[in-house]
Amino acid sequence: MAGTAQKVWFITGASRGFGLLTAQQALARGDFVVATARDPLTVTAALGDHPNLLALRLDVRLEAQAVTAVQQALARFGRIDVLVNNAGYGLLGAVEEASAEEVRALYDTNVFGLLNVTRAALPAMRKRGGGHVINLSSVGGYTAFPGWGLYSSTKFAVEGLSEALAMELAPLGIHVTVVEPGFFRTDFLDASSLATTHDRIDAYAATVGAMREFAAGVNHKQPGDPAKLAGALLQLADSAQPPVRLQLGSDTVERVRAKNLSVEAEMAQWLELAVSTDFDTLQKAA
Repeated sequence: MAGTAQKVWFITGASRGFGLLTAQQALARGDFVVATARDPLTVTAALGDHPNLLALRLDVRLEAQAVTAVQQALARFGRIDVLVNNAGYGLLGAVEEASAEEVRALYDTNVFGLLNVTRAALPAMRKRGGGHVINLSSVGGYTAFPGWGLYSSTKFAVEGLSEALAMELAPLGIHVTVVEPGFFRTDFLDASSLATTHDRIDAYAATVGAMREFAAGVNHKQPGDPAKLAGALLQLADSAQPPVRLQLGSDTVERVRAKNLSVEAEMAQWLELAVSTDFDTLQKAA
């Protein structure tokens, strides 16, 4: 059982990237970590044999496996203070280029996998009246880009789920934060992590083709420091009043501000039509 002074983390996709770095930093400061991955040996190979570590097998797509992993975590540490839904991957390609199988596979991990783990962990959090769910989204979960439409759609789903969860769980003492990283120097754009659509349509060369070239050129030159993001997640977990949304990376802040301005301008341009659809009696009363 874990002492009350230290947090108990449950992290998905903990064998590399943000998940691994967050687990490392949490362990370094004395917290307890349940680090999950499809192959738990990759976790122990990266983190070593640490007394505060529990490495578990978890394919987030499998609901029963998520329930079992949470039960094992509770049996070892007695509670889960911070759930980090980090497991996920990208799909680069035009919306039209993607097959049904490619889309379903993406949603199975990025959306339904997150739901599986969250639903498995919430009963214990509700029982003790506390906890923090941190869902990793993306700048692409707030504003879309050519070539990333399907990936962004999964992250838009995560954003909506997180907003609603935050409202549903706040009265129960549980916080929810959706984190929106920009481009960070991880292996996200590597072939081992990033899926690409099998089909290519020439008509999208100027948009999606250009994005493919950009992604290849920026890989491992991204402005974001992954270790600093992991540190930010620790600070977020320590906050007594965490935000519902947290943008991480100067590029994310810039993109979010630009989208907000664009939406406001477009809404102002079309405001007369937008408000014209109420019943006439309501319009006269206003």
